[in-house]
Amino acid sequence: MKIAVVGVGAMGSVYAGLLADAGNEVWAVDTWAEHVAAIRDQGLRVEGASGDRTVRLHATTDAAEAGPVDLVVIATKAQHVEAAATSARALLGPETVVVSIQNGLGGPARAAEILGGERVAIGVVGGFGASIVEPGHVHHNGWELVRLGELNGPITPRIERVAEVWRGAGFKVKTYDDGVTLVWERLVCNVCFSGTCALLERTIGEVLDDPFAWQVASGCTTEAYDVARARGISLDFDDPVAYTRSFGETIRGARPSMLLDVMAGRPCEIDVINGAIPPAAREVGLTAPVNEVVTALVRAKASS
Repeated sequence: MKIAVVGVGAMGSVYAGLLADAGNEVWAVDTWAEHVAAIRDQGLRVEGASGDRTVRLHATTDAAEAGPVDLVVIATKAQHVEAAATSARALLGPETVVVSIQNGLGGPARAAEILGGERVAIGVVGGFGASIVEPGHVHHNGWELVRLGELNGPITPRIERVAEVWRGAGFKVKTYDDGVTLVWERLVCNVCFSGTCALLERTIGEVLDDPFAWQVASGCTTEAYDVARARGISLDFDDPVAYTRSFGETIRGARPSMLLDVMAGRPCEIDVINGAIPPAAREVGLTAPVNEVVTALVRAKASS
């Protein structure tokens, strides 16, 4: 399959490298010229839970260079989806499927506004703990689960075909009939660790081991779970604290992307992760005070 990964930061680089290593024709598309140049010159090194390999694949800062592809993976952060989807227009053929993979709420819907809802599917990925070591080199602590589903409606033959491509590259994949459930299952984990790790500048394992930090983190996840249930979303677990703790134990050494962004002085995704819970709670007559405080403190930390 010919695949374009638009946004090859940490997670996008893992996708691109492993999909290419499985024999697909992969194009890595990113505005980070130094990273693109390193991939072109030396290949992309993917190191961590999946092993250690250097993969040769195409890389470009101009999506038009790749031309139409079978599958587009938009792997940017939520705030960059609009620009990524706009550039992805050059990658579209008559049957191209676009999988938009972001943390939090809203990314796939924004991609659909630009590229058309009939093209766009939802991807949610968890348990990787990826980071860029240097241009052309990515590391990931885990290799947990890729969740895929249509933006609207049940599992289709095309989403199963996409899932098989990912499985062929070694990813564990689960397909969903309900895209909303897919997003909220991951969001419950995101709100647990993202804001707390960013505030305290700690790894996931360090938050798990500190009872006071865990009190905040588990409070965030419990609020998100309660909101999901109140909105009629059926999740595959009954104990959100045990669920997120089990998830975190698989990637104890990871630093969430929100922490990395705050430390680097980059815009972070607090508004679509912890910050998305209080307004969603108000819509169903609930409150989310822990997420509200964490969101305010992360915003203050980021602005300074």
